[in-house]
Amino acid sequence: MTQKELSYVEDAIGHESTIISVLEDTSKNLEDEELVSFIEENIENHTSIKEGLVSLLEAKVNE
Repeated sequence: MTQKELSYVEDAIGHESTIISVLEDTSKNLEDEELVSFIEENIENHTSIKEGLVSLLEAKVNE
């Protein structure tokens, strides 16, 4: 993986972290349980994506 590709993965991890933070803040301010459930599903999805990116980055660092 090139340095440019590694930088892209690091940026993507940062973006996913930001999305997760925004979703967590949003869920705290909602009263509608359907919306809270929707947001929680999205948090799980973005957490999964972030974990996959971190795993990819760790695998490349450990090569």
